[in-house]
Amino acid sequence: MRTLFFAAALAGTLLSGCSEAQTKNPEGKQEKSGKKKGKKGNKAADIAGLTQVGRMSGVPESSGLALTGEAGSFFTHGDDGTQPILYKISTTGKTLAQLDIPVKSHDWESITRDTNGHVYIGDVGNNNNDRQDLVIYRLNPSNVQQVQEIHLKYPDQQDFPPAKEERNFDCEATLWHAGKVYLFSKDRAQEQTSKVYAVPDQPGNYTAQQVTRLAIPGQVTDAALSPDGRRLVLLARQEMFVLEGNSFEDILKATPRQVSLKGAGQTEGAVFTDNNTLYISNEQGALYTYSF
Repeated sequence: MRTLFFAAALAGTLLSGCSEAQTKNPEGKQEKSGKKKGKKGNKAADIAGLTQVGRMSGVPESSGLALTGEAGSFFTHGDDGTQPILYKISTTGKTLAQLDIPVKSHDWESITRDTNGHVYIGDVGNNNNDRQDLVIYRLNPSNVQQVQEIHLKYPDQQDFPPAKEERNFDCEATLWHAGKVYLFSKDRAQEQTSKVYAVPDQPGNYTAQQVTRLAIPGQVTDAALSPDGRRLVLLARQEMFVLEGNSFEDILKATPRQVSLKGAGQTEGAVFTDNNTLYISNEQGALYTYSF
């Protein structure tokens, strides 16, 4: 009996150890575990202001959101490794149309739109910080065969890749504003700073202007500016950072306010539909609204 009791206790200890080890997997494994928990437990329902409004069934790993200029719809696209397709979706996630873009898709990470209807697709994902072919595609969705290219490099990057502690040249967030496309870096090295760069919104080859550095304790995955230009949201993984001011220049000097989105999955896309309503997409296909 004593032998049986010892064996049972040992088995229980081993099972407990395995369970604990599963929660301590590397970063990628943790995210997968988090996705499952968020979906199963519906933790997002407990986040004040956040409401799930739909699900995208036809979009592989939504990685950005932009307005289309038509009420009730957005543009979105897949993540690294997916086809160069723009998906037009409804506010509940239903696929309304697919636009095949005649370019390569190395690592599309963000999409933004100007006031004249042009969209800018940021092929600027740079997980290993070693890319020298960063490009933003500029096009009018009514004629996707005519694509213009904005090529860019960062003024402060000399090595490809740089040392691990300096790897802050990945970008998953772009934003058009007043004739420029702004890029917000994803700090893979320290998770402390998002560097803000800008390039003109016209085709060409540019060395990006470094505008400022923001104290963001996380990894930025998208950016959205409210229609009145007074609120900037920098989305991150299961959280967002809100900066406010009377002008874009003031916003970039503001202290970020951190808002937890724990349980909402790997949040990757964000866009405002009015000054107080933000739509958010995640890689698992969920579509949310957040009310300020």
